[in-house]
Amino acid sequence: MASAQAASAPLAGRRILLGITGSIAAYKAAMLCRLLKTAGAEVRVVMTPLAKQFITPLTMATLSKNPILVEFFNPENGAWNSHVSLGEWADCYLIAPATANTLAKMATGVADNLLLTTYLSARCPVVVAPAMDLDMYAHPATQQNLRTLAGRGVRIVEPAEGELASGLTGKGRMAEPAEIAGFVADLLDEKKKTLAGKRLIVTAGATIEAIDPVRFISNHSSGKMGYAIAGELAARGASVTLVSGRTALPVPPGVDRVDVLSADDMYEATVKAFDEADGAVMCAAVADYTPETVSDTKLKKGDGELFIRLRRTCDIAAELGKRKGNRLLVGFALETNDEEAHAQSKLEKKNFDFIVLNSLRDAGAGFRGDTNKVTLIDRSGREELPLMSKREVAARIADRIEHLFTR
Repeated sequence: MASAQAASAPLAGRRILLGITGSIAAYKAAMLCRLLKTAGAEVRVVMTPLAKQFITPLTMATLSKNPILVEFFNPENGAWNSHVSLGEWADCYLIAPATANTLAKMATGVADNLLLTTYLSARCPVVVAPAMDLDMYAHPATQQNLRTLAGRGVRIVEPAEGELASGLTGKGRMAEPAEIAGFVADLLDEKKKTLAGKRLIVTAGATIEAIDPVRFISNHSSGKMGYAIAGELAARGASVTLVSGRTALPVPPGVDRVDVLSADDMYEATVKAFDEADGAVMCAAVADYTPETVSDTKLKKGDGELFIRLRRTCDIAAELGKRKGNRLLVGFALETNDEEAHAQSKLEKKNFDFIVLNSLRDAGAGFRGDTNKVTLIDRSGREELPLMSKREVAARIADRIEHLFTR
């Protein structure tokens, strides 16, 4: 009975925020809303002011069973429509149709209406279904905006080819509502909890090695790659402990974060967590050296040179490699020369199941960006991935982790 009910209502209990922009394809939003509701979702609708000229708020309110949101506040009573609350409420923010104008504003961070400010506040997966004429869709600016959004993790339901409102024929017609609803259902499908029951550790971010109360030694790591991996593993059902150096990133949904500062702090927290874990992904940029002594007061500038004596930090990955047994261990290697040779050496010395290699010489890879270009290396060979968003890289790493657990 339960499985039959799940099959007929694949979005049961899910909260979908449907964004509608000013496109002739807005009429399809009515059917899309109905399909989402039929699949069991709770649907709320936010519209741009121009969208109201293509489909009425009354139609969408009737179908969604919720008031329609267009402005930041109700002009009659002053009630505030909080974009922050909307972004927190949704399990998925689906913008369909998404015009070239809206996509451009999303890519550049423009927030001049409720739909766009909600996008900037959303913590959930964001899906867009572009709809426009073929020349607008093919224009380099639109294609660059789509690449930018994809690099930030936005999912794109590709438009279809066919007759367009202009009378031309080509690619740009919004995908059919059934296809879009199916895309969202697949994205949120609970049956994909393939790592349920697994306890995994992810380390992320940079460590900070104090010199004195003011100065420290660190590196450029933003933590974005590790956070993307932690979020992806949690989305697949794993119980994830994220041991994190200092970062401004939000904690991914379903992840338990342990904050640390120094390499010694990260060593203690990670080794402790590993005792009860099924595996670990070592993504943090951990300092190899730390000051031998830390001054209690700020070091003053003198006339001569200043020398700081450094000591080796504990090698966290090597320690877990010794304790590993039959558990999973994934490493990372960021190199600037002889990349594969160094990665292969780390693979063996630290007893990794596989290692993720990226090079600072690859455009779009490395620190702080939203994209990465990596090579996955194990004892049987290598798989070089193209430049892709860090979320997509995280998904590919999670795929390999799943495979190793099911061997």
